Amino acid sequence: MMAVLLTALLVLILGATTAMAQRPVSLRLAHFFPATHPAETELVQGWAAALAEATDGRISVVSYPGQTLLAAQEIYDGVVTGIADVGLSVFAYTRGRFPLLEVFELPGVTYKNSAVASQVAWEVIQELNPAEIQDTKLLMVLATGPGDLFTTSPVRTLEDLQGMEIRATGLSARTLSALGAVPVAMPQSDAYEALARGLVKGNLAPIEVLQGWRHAEVTDYLTLTPFLYNTLFFVTMNQRTWDRLPEDLQATVAEVSEAFFHDVAKGLWDRQNEAALTYAVESTGQEVITLTDQETARWMELVLPIQDEFLADVARRGLPGQDALDLVMELSEKYNALD
Repeated sequence: MMAVLLTALLVLILGATTAMAQRPVSLRLAHFFPATHPAETELVQGWAAALAEATDGRISVVSYPGQTLLAAQEIYDGVVTGIADVGLSVFAYTRGRFPLLEVFELPGVTYKNSAVASQVAWEVIQELNPAEIQDTKLLMVLATGPGDLFTTSPVRTLEDLQGMEIRATGLSARTLSALGAVPVAMPQSDAYEALARGLVKGNLAPIEVLQGWRHAEVTDYLTLTPFLYNTLFFVTMNQRTWDRLPEDLQATVAEVSEAFFHDVAKGLWDRQNEAALTYAVESTGQEVITLTDQETARWMELVLPIQDEFLADVARRGLPGQDALDLVMELSEKYNALD
């Protein structure tokens, strides 16, 4: 009799455990992009649909775009504390929190496009596995690739840039200071109003902001500066949320995210940049300025010491900055040539 009861109890326990393991999981995802931006319509919604399909609906994603759940600079910490299950934002928005990852923002490194920059960043992060990102489950990263100056008055020389207030984040603020500009820290979501009101006279950002954030409406000149800028986005999950997922769902999330990174995410900014440049020139009359070789050399001379500053800073922290920079240079050269 006792054996029968124990068997029945075991069946009930196993059944309950199986039911819990198969219970649908709803993930709250916070980001700062507008609901109409490709970061929402293609990246977030595309990834959500891929997860739902791969898990037969066991995982669903509820997106909170436009800072409706967390402000841009709060998203990473909001994921750590569990306010959001998943977050999409920019590492540079919390300056100093990710010292080794600032290697991907260094001036003097040229990425041909966002696909190259994203691939380099993902490989370096997987190789070095930095301690600074161990408090969440990183699912993918993606980069803007080269960024440029969008201004209300033309910038053709260093002299034109002196004292000009430029919106910037992270290490790009230090880059602008080295060039004689006045960096003004703010997330992309605040830049349109600041430009419209004259609080800043320009923005250092990927070309996509001219259309995706409508900055072509409030700037007139585009100075191409591919050696100045790259910004890295993260898609990361709360560690407790990840740990609570059954092993089969963990494996599926990892597989889907890796595939989505290669198929969609890493080149997302390239498609936006191309469309935005056409829009800005043809629809708003944006003037495109290309620096002369001599002028480019002047700018490079001023920004290259920032690489040495980075290496000294991370060395004081006991971090492998030289390894990171060497790997970035090696991989950027490799993928620039292949693309």
